[in-house]
This record gives sequence, structure tokens and C-alpha cells, in this order.
Amino acid sequence: MTLPPVRNWVLTGCGLVALGLAALGVVLPGLPTTPFVLLAAGCFAKASPRLHRWLLDHRLLGPMVRDWETHRSLPLKVKWLSTSLMALMVGLSAWQLRPAPWWAGTVLVLGGLGAWTVWRIPTRHTPANKPHLQPHHPSGDKSNPD
Repeated sequence: MTLPPVRNWVLTGCGLVALGLAALGVVLPGLPTTPFVLLAAGCFAKASPRLHRWLLDHRLLGPMVRDWETHRSLPLKVKWLSTSLMALMVGLSAWQLRPAPWWAGTVLVLGGLGAWTVWRIPTRHTPANKPHLQPHHPSGDKSNPD
């Protein structure tokens, strides 16, 4: 499907902005990286096959994008890791900003929004985090053969 040129430019621009925000998210507490990388990938997939391929082949970002495009979800372990690291950095930043309560509060709110964003992404249950279901035996308990 070929998009109108203006739409291609807008989507490519949005993808580049999202990628820039993802880069900022690496160093700014409370700004999540993963959702912005995935947004960039979505924009590039529709508007720029060359940039989409570059993102898929990227050494650091490619595995995340390929995993998302395959499963459309994040493993629970990734959600906990990203939220924990975000909470650590947000907490340290807010502590450093305690002489300026307005800024500390802003960092805490943005950190909360970042965590909320991560937890809104569907969770993929892998064998390591899938709740264990006991098999149902209609004729009673089969664990004791006697």
C-alpha cells in the first residue's frame, strides 16, 4: 500500500521524534524508552521501509522491536525490570530534587506515568511466569494410585 507523500513525511517525522524521546528516556528518569521505540517502529513500518529495516537490524533496539512485532506483548520479567529501574532512577532524582519540591513532584508524576504506560502494554506469559494450573481429574484425585 502506498501512502500519500504528506502522510509518509508525517509518519516518518513522528517516528524520528519518538526515537529521539526513546533516546532521552535512557537518561531521563520517568521517560520510558520501550514504548517510544515501539511507536517509532510502527511509524516506520507504515512510512519508511528503509528506516523500519534499520530499526529491526539495530544491535540494541532490533531484538525488542522484533519481539514486539512477533508477540505484541512484553514478558512479565521485562515489565518488572523496567518498572524497577525506572522507580530507582525516579526515586534518586526526586531525592536529589527535594530542595525544589515542585520539580521533585513533577519527576514523581512523570515516573508514575511511565510505569503506567509500561503496565498498559499486554503481558506475555512465558513458561517461567505462567500461573501453574493443576490438571482437572473428573473422577477424583489421581495423585495417589492406592
